[in-house]
Amino acid sequence: MTMGFLTRRATLLAGSALFATSAFAAAPAAAQNLTIAIGGAVTSLDPHFYNASPNNSVAAHFFDKLVEFDAKAQLVPQLAVSWRAVEPTVWEFKLRPGVKWHDGRDFTAADVAFTVKRTPDVPNSPGGFGSFVRAIERVETIDPLTVRFHTPGPYPMLPTDLASVAVISQHAGEGAATEDYNSGKAIIGTGPYKFQAYSPGTRVQMVRNDNHWSGKPAWATVDYRIISSPPARTAAILSGDVDIIDTVPSSDLPRLKGEAKVELTSIQGLRIIYLSADRSRDADPIHVTDNDGRPLPKNPFNDLRVRKALTMAIQRDALADRVMQGTASPNGQWLPPGAYSYNPDVKVPAYDPDGAKKLLAEAGFPQGFRMVLSTPNDRYPNDARTAQAVAQMWTRIGVQTQVDALPWSTFSARANRQEFGMRLVGWGSATGEASYALVNILGTYDSEKRTGANNSGRYSNPELDALTAKALGTLDDKAREDILKQAVKVAMDDVAMFPLHQLVNTWAVKKGLKHDPRMDERTRAMDVTPG
Repeated sequence: MTMGFLTRRATLLAGSALFATSAFAAAPAAAQNLTIAIGGAVTSLDPHFYNASPNNSVAAHFFDKLVEFDAKAQLVPQLAVSWRAVEPTVWEFKLRPGVKWHDGRDFTAADVAFTVKRTPDVPNSPGGFGSFVRAIERVETIDPLTVRFHTPGPYPMLPTDLASVAVISQHAGEGAATEDYNSGKAIIGTGPYKFQAYSPGTRVQMVRNDNHWSGKPAWATVDYRIISSPPARTAAILSGDVDIIDTVPSSDLPRLKGEAKVELTSIQGLRIIYLSADRSRDADPIHVTDNDGRPLPKNPFNDLRVRKALTMAIQRDALADRVMQGTASPNGQWLPPGAYSYNPDVKVPAYDPDGAKKLLAEAGFPQGFRMVLSTPNDRYPNDARTAQAVAQMWTRIGVQTQVDALPWSTFSARANRQEFGMRLVGWGSATGEASYALVNILGTYDSEKRTGANNSGRYSNPELDALTAKALGTLDDKAREDILKQAVKVAMDDVAMFPLHQLVNTWAVKKGLKHDPRMDERTRAMDVTPG
């Protein structure tokens, strides 16, 4: 990389008030309709309830952020036109003038302050957004279009963090519960589309916000459907029932490439598919027993030798080639090569089943043990098939593994209650750098410090936490990257997670439409325009 992470983003400040998305600038005046089908379930319309890609994709239609990531994970202005550190511990954001909420009221700094207060305090959140505002000690509203964030120490990542936080209106959100967002009552945003209807597990319907600050959106209405079955999504795009689908099944790619009425768009993704072990129990681990089905006195996943054995038993090239059919790349960490803070010294773990058996014997499991590998069956490309393949690999080294495949809506709720011993899941580092995962899925779970919000396995490593904190307080881009690379190595040496492969994001789009594919895999009406 020729420019540091923060420096690359800082270059966007000059002239940022002129920013407008090309999708809006090119929008025709005529009424048009767009139908989208995604594979992942939208579990809530509350933009602060659950940090999951399907939820975030939908929320982006109704709510804007102070800053946003573009298709290639670079920061661009949104509700803020500029931002700067006026002191080492004070960030000042200038807000966009003339922005209106969907009900016509003015957007002001008071709404930003309310958003920061509400974000970490959503009841029953299974994995929310508190980590993105954890560095903010105090919000100061200088005037209606100027807000300052005070941090306890230098914190260069604040603009990046705020790119994950949807800004909500104080007048609609005061006292509103998640149910009020799901009903549409509290969905008064500044986004390009307005709420029309929500049928949980089925669809979200929206209408154009003609007064959006960046111009009139391309589509008069958007029908955002959830079609969890991959064959059904493919059938829907081929029949013309929908205009775009995400997570195209790898087995359908050859067929779709030959279809004259469909085009494919793709981009290297930021999502790693990985396995996570439950570390919350010291004894009698859930869904893990000896070979006779008896409880184990100690959790084997707390033994580094067992974790190393399990990762050595995974043949990642076979997963990428045979299961993913070339739509993913084997990886030994959570960022793709070339990303800021990717560590080239952390290699893909070598496949060594004999070495894995020796480590199991050293750990006191010469005959292995039995366990269940839980996985969603409708969230990620080939998720259940990947789990089945890993289960076979583990069974070969003596760890008799059974797969339990569940719908995402059920899986996600149970995972966050620590009801799985081992699970397959995905994590998309939307920020394009390592700290997003270090704070949220590998940081020690601490509700007060707002770390580990998505750390369902309850992994904890004080050395890793200290490196993360040190990196996030380091202003120099190069020095911060070096610390993050060190943290990546510490995490992977400790087998904090079991990375499998990095996804390539692929969509199928109706011929005649243009689609701008995103590294963060989000599927949005704003990225589709008439041809």
